[in-house]
Amino acid sequence: KYPLSVVTLTRNSEGKIKDCLESVRWCDDIVIVDDFSKDKTLEIAKEYTGRIIQKKWDNEGIQRNFAYSNAKNEYILSLDSDERVTPELKEELIRLIEEGFEYNGYNIPHRNYMGDTWIQHGGWYPNRKLKLFKKSEFRYAEEEYHPPAIMRGDRKDLNGEIIHLTYKNFSDMLLKINHQTNYEAKKWFRDKRKMSFIRALRKSNDRFIKAYVLKQGFRDGMLGFMLAFLGGFYQILSYAKCWEMKQAAGRRRQGRCLAPLEVKSQAEGRGQKA
Repeated sequence: KYPLSVVTLTRNSEGKIKDCLESVRWCDDIVIVDDFSKDKTLEIAKEYTGRIIQKKWDNEGIQRNFAYSNAKNEYILSLDSDERVTPELKEELIRLIEEGFEYNGYNIPHRNYMGDTWIQHGGWYPNRKLKLFKKSEFRYAEEEYHPPAIMRGDRKDLNGEIIHLTYKNFSDMLLKINHQTNYEAKKWFRDKRKMSFIRALRKSNDRFIKAYVLKQGFRDGMLGFMLAFLGGFYQILSYAKCWEMKQAAGRRRQGRCLAPLEVKSQAEGRGQKA
């Protein structure tokens, strides 16, 4: 066992958690923070660690920061249940542990998959993310979804990869986009972000062109087109949901303003009848 903390968030992850934990069983500290799974997630996780904590999901930033606070080692590998450490990355991490960490954070490339297909273009590879970091120097902004990482000091790119089983199929992708845009819209609404229909449409178009043309998503054929298209759709759907929230808030405000007038009108009507 090597002194490295692995922190994983779970919720009904029985179909993927075993391979995730198997890829890091050489680490001496595995922490699971579970959002009250109703399947066999915890039963499987107990085969690999006794460090299992259940906590209701508030938002992603809060949940992740709580999970990291329970790690016992100075350096943490943040690994989602649909991610696996490759043998090459394992060897690279062991060398870092043995030789000593020099940086506060390390970016790790991701090999993302749609089903059994490796997504190689459109910005999906190498898609490096800050996944290994010094506990005392790192935290996430406490925001709903995809919160920004906050870390002082330099970071280094590693060569070993994380395998990320991103989506099972397009149906799975659409379900996740619908879920993610709920949080994105709430964030925009809370921050009072200025977003017109034209701007949202332009951002959707820009995202599609960037992924499909500039980052050569077209080289992945139909898969590349759909990923670029749905990436743009994410923007316009977030806008539509935020617009819907603003409309509902406006109706509530209008209802509060009209209520006293309606009461007065009704009182006057009763007086006239008397």
